[in-house]
Amino acid sequence: MAKPTETTQQETPETPARDGAGLHLHMRTLHPPVPIPYLTKEEVANTARVATTQLPSKAAPAKDLVFYGGLGALAVAGALEWPVALAIGGATWLVRSGRKEKQDTDVQT
Repeated sequence: MAKPTETTQQETPETPARDGAGLHLHMRTLHPPVPIPYLTKEEVANTARVATTQLPSKAAPAKDLVFYGGLGALAVAGALEWPVALAIGGATWLVRSGRKEKQDTDVQT
């Protein structure tokens, strides 16, 4: 009766070692301290109160809101590119603010 032969896997030039076999990589993980602010209700309310005093007292006319909203909707829908929509909106704002300043100076004189 024949005796079975034992085969062991040895590294020979014909069978190269597997990639990464026996490779141990040690990494250092750093955890820098990041301060996280703690806000109280009173601080948030006070900040909101101060911020609202900086807003203009006059509300924008509905006509302006519709115009700029429509312009933004056209840009989102892809009918206008964003740079074109910004140029149109900026030019319109400049022209309208110039007219308002001229009317204000005419009324004062």
